[in-house]
Amino acid sequence: MSFSSGFRFCDNIERMEGYTPGFQPRDAEAIKLNSNENPYPPSPKVFQAIANLDGRALRRYPRVHWDKFREVAAKVHGVAAEMVVCGNGADELLTMLVRCCCDRDRALAYPTPTYSLYPILADIQNCPVVEAPFGDDFGIPEKLCDTGAALTILCNPNAPTGTLVGVDDVAKLAGDIDGVLAIDEAYVDFAKDNCLRLLKEFDNIVILRSMSKGYSLAGMRFGYAMASRRIVEAMIKVKDSYNVNVATQVAAVAALEDQEYFQQNIKKIIDQRQRLISDLRKLGFEPGPSQSNFLLVGTGTMAAERIYEKLIEHNIYVRYFKKEGLTDKLRITVGSSEQNDALLEALHEILS
Repeated sequence: MSFSSGFRFCDNIERMEGYTPGFQPRDAEAIKLNSNENPYPPSPKVFQAIANLDGRALRRYPRVHWDKFREVAAKVHGVAAEMVVCGNGADELLTMLVRCCCDRDRALAYPTPTYSLYPILADIQNCPVVEAPFGDDFGIPEKLCDTGAALTILCNPNAPTGTLVGVDDVAKLAGDIDGVLAIDEAYVDFAKDNCLRLLKEFDNIVILRSMSKGYSLAGMRFGYAMASRRIVEAMIKVKDSYNVNVATQVAAVAALEDQEYFQQNIKKIIDQRQRLISDLRKLGFEPGPSQSNFLLVGTGTMAAERIYEKLIEHNIYVRYFKKEGLTDKLRITVGSSEQNDALLEALHEILS
């Protein structure tokens, strides 16, 4: 086969780097604390729902508007079913929003540091980006209120810091901007508050939720958003035709319906989060405040990258970012009690 040396992709695709996910170790025994996954299994009702799938459902295309999930989400969250839109993970919903709102003349804005997918989506869409650096308090940067962007994304709780902006401050931002405000609440299940109630006050707000973290469905890839009917209708226009498969839809319904199991798992993770903060401080580390299922941890006198590499030797994987402002820190997912025991024991040995 011969190739043309003059072949090129679009200029924006040629120059972009692409998203870098957390490393996926092949060893099933590895302690994986680098992708903010839930250490506990999904609700037993999820497995039952998948096992009960009718064979006819697998040979037919899935429900294009996710009817059953919309009904359950409406009941759980107190919104109209028509205000719910579903995606192949929350990342697809972000892609849909950028497609709807942004082009070469319409910018995407967000505070920094934050989820590293946002600039990638802007590169793909070939739209301008306005970045507004967080201050020391990680409140909403003043610059973010006056960007003129068509779409502003606020990750809340923020990744990779785990910090939470108060609802009143988010409401002020929604009122100050002219474009759409997407509030990425992928980690909100572990937070003390959320912005869902703002949907009653503002028609330019989109609330994004993930079922990868709190509901243990990262492998199923399901996310959903809640917004005004106008925004939902626009997002549906640009989605893939059948964007969520049958098995994922029934799993998501079963998980969302089992709120008792969900709340039990959330409590276990929050309890382990507090335990991990306390024990890391005893070792001389500097974990920041967190309203998520991970910690951003300053490593003190030992280089963060060195600790990251040493942990790999113990078959433990955390996240290290070679980015300005983050090179002296590690992001550590809150694991189970047993996983956290192994992490702390390995860190004690590394520091000794």
